[in-house]
Amino acid sequence: MQDNIKQLLTHIQTGDILSLAKGITLLENELPGYESLLLQLQDTHHARVIGITGPPGAGKSTLVNALLHYWLKQNKKIAVIAVDPSSPFNYGALLGDRIRMSDFYTHPNVFIRSLASRGNLGGLSSKIIEITDLVKNAPFDYILIETVGVGQSEVDIAGLADCTIVTLVPEAGDEVQTIKAGIMEIADIFVVNKADRDSAEALFRNLRILSHEKAGTDAETPVIKTIATSREGIDELASAVHEFLARHTELPTKRMHLLAEKCWQLIQAKRMKNIDPQKLKTELSKALLQPAFNIYSFAKQFEESQG
Repeated sequence: MQDNIKQLLTHIQTGDILSLAKGITLLENELPGYESLLLQLQDTHHARVIGITGPPGAGKSTLVNALLHYWLKQNKKIAVIAVDPSSPFNYGALLGDRIRMSDFYTHPNVFIRSLASRGNLGGLSSKIIEITDLVKNAPFDYILIETVGVGQSEVDIAGLADCTIVTLVPEAGDEVQTIKAGIMEIADIFVVNKADRDSAEALFRNLRILSHEKAGTDAETPVIKTIATSREGIDELASAVHEFLARHTELPTKRMHLLAEKCWQLIQAKRMKNIDPQKLKTELSKALLQPAFNIYSFAKQFEESQG
């Protein structure tokens, strides 16, 4: 089993798409060998993770489709992880939005995988961190994560992504002032999609005002107008993403919080419930400075040290 898992990871690292799909299935369903696979993952920072979130109907999938067209022209390799609402009958993903990306199903530089949220309130699959870590081991330039929609606990995406795009539509203009502060905080870039509709300009101005008020002495959050169906504004959006990633290369505070929470979950799963969360966070802070950091190895060593 150990040799088979090692061989599987080697194939994933060389870009074998079928092996990557098999590895994701292994992790998502906790099949035999999944823990061994997690422990062998490399801490690679090559692929940058971009989260795309927003309310239902905001055009997130069409926006992803437009970004794929843009980056493929630059010969980039891209993975798309689309987290769908779950079927109430079998907890499988409802794949309605994926037909918008049908142009890329057989493209050699694109990998698309739908995951079911399985009732997870944050709009993300419960296995999204593990799956993202696995996909990072494949030779992609970007990993796009599209979430179910905006909810109070969807701040998880801000911890997972290197850059988070919050997508809104003109119809949301009157609601911007009432959007929960936590959701406003997660945006690294705002997108006003379907910008050819009525009230688009009003929403754009409101977001610019909110961005200015939130910024203080920091850089303002960019607000980009797009019409994803015709790919208008996509160049500007891609440039904003590139500039943000170039400016932010350090480990974000939100990532640290998410990793500490994940370590807590991993240890709890092993019935280690008497762990001091503050001590866990302190030890994790030290471990993150090591070049060969692996969260799954860290969790196992921490668990054993507390035994």
